[in-house]
Amino acid sequence: MELTETVIGTEGIFNGKIVHLRVDRVRLPDGSESNREIVAHRGAVCIVPLREDGAVLMVRQFRLAAGKVLLEVPAGTLEEGEAPEECAARELEEETGFRAGDLRPLFAFYVAPGYTTEKIHAYLATGLTPAHAHTDADENVEVVPIPLTELKRMILAGEMEDAKSIASLLGVLLRTP
Repeated sequence: MELTETVIGTEGIFNGKIVHLRVDRVRLPDGSESNREIVAHRGAVCIVPLREDGAVLMVRQFRLAAGKVLLEVPAGTLEEGEAPEECAARELEEETGFRAGDLRPLFAFYVAPGYTTEKIHAYLATGLTPAHAHTDADENVEVVPIPLTELKRMILAGEMEDAKSIASLLGVLLRTP
């Protein structure tokens, strides 16, 4: 069964610093046409910084879209032309003040492929050594070390609400005995 849709026209609606909104006119497999609203995004990374004692360096920050403070793994948007691994190393240091001796890719995933192009590359960071935290001017984060076992409990209890954090932490938990 053919499922591919073909873009036959695009209308730009908004161009922002992080996202761009467009409406694509598509031809469906049966020949009919429809519109698709797309939020274009360069992509991002998220990092699970795992200390030798089994604690993960999490960040707490206010998220306006959610209307509250969320507990998350460090993350950030790819700069133009930046490789995901470079972005992960940069964001880890910026948000936590640590560098990774070993930065290992876990997986990559689309955030919400029904309406956005955003793809997040998840990494596991180990062999952490102190560096210098330097968050963006408009970014306020609190670094909170939490044992991986406690994070598992929080995920299963529904206490964690950030999807990239849940996915990447479960990716680490599934790889550990």
